[in-house]
Amino acid sequence: MGFATPSLKARALRLLAQREHSRGELEAKLARHVQEGENLAAVLDELQARDFINAERVAESVVHRRAARFGARRLAQELRSKGLQEDLVRATAAQLAGTELERALAVWRQRFGSAPPAATPQERGRQMRFLAARGFAADVVRRVVQNGGDGE
Repeated sequence: MGFATPSLKARALRLLAQREHSRGELEAKLARHVQEGENLAAVLDELQARDFINAERVAESVVHRRAARFGARRLAQELRSKGLQEDLVRATAAQLAGTELERALAVWRQRFGSAPPAATPQERGRQMRFLAARGFAADVVRRVVQNGGDGE
């Protein structure tokens, strides 16, 4: 008494119920489950036509989940890896640029507390690498580290 193998559409809907996925992500995840007679492109076209797959929602979801911890560069790279179009990636990154300093300050304070400005070049370099690895812009990183979290 076995269970029937779920269809591609059922698998796609299960994935979409967990979180927003781009068309490219779904294609990659579902490709290994395609059986003879099934058309993955047709299934994805139908889901996209019904607005179950929406690139703008994918971008909003990524920003909502990860913007508090990462800079615009890192988030833009993540959106590109999901197969989103470059104009949407650039628009999202431009939107994030306005809050980059505040987000970098919050990340810096969470990691380093309210410590005074880095006294040694080694410590300053460590703090700058920490923020740069999270995708914050170089000028923002420099302002945060040099001013000890004052951000001014």
